[in-house]
Amino acid sequence: MRGRIVAVCVSPEKGARKKNVGHGTLIEGFGLEGDGHGGDWHRQVSLLAMESIASMQAKGLDVHPGDFAENLTTEGLELFSLPIGTRLQVGAEVLLEVSQIGKVCHTRCAIYYQAGDCVMPREGIFAVVLRGGPVKTGDDILVLPPVDRKDPA
Repeated sequence: MRGRIVAVCVSPEKGARKKNVGHGTLIEGFGLEGDGHGGDWHRQVSLLAMESIASMQAKGLDVHPGDFAENLTTEGLELFSLPIGTRLQVGAEVLLEVSQIGKVCHTRCAIYYQAGDCVMPREGIFAVVLRGGPVKTGDDILVLPPVDRKDPA
């Protein structure tokens, strides 16, 4: 399965709308350089499909990549159907591993109040950076199977 990056978005704090900057650097074990999601935890990078954003646009909302606080906006992949542990090769260098599907929103965001719904809790995913490198709009995403980490003993 293949998709592509349509936006690379950052903000200095977690949970805020992010700005599409078009390119960035993913840092192994951290996340997107300069972004508030970064750190030594399981949600280093957030991803949301353009198809999910389009579903909110169809409800009449003026929303765009980054408005759901995602770092990477993708196209051509049903992200929320990928199993935990799935690896994503982004461009030639970057390797991500899906660590969480969806999330619990403890407080309602502005988008929820505008539309009565928000797709990020159901359709957004999170990943850790296994191998860092540059990422930019237009990069291909190749879906790789999860690594079997079970001890055969």
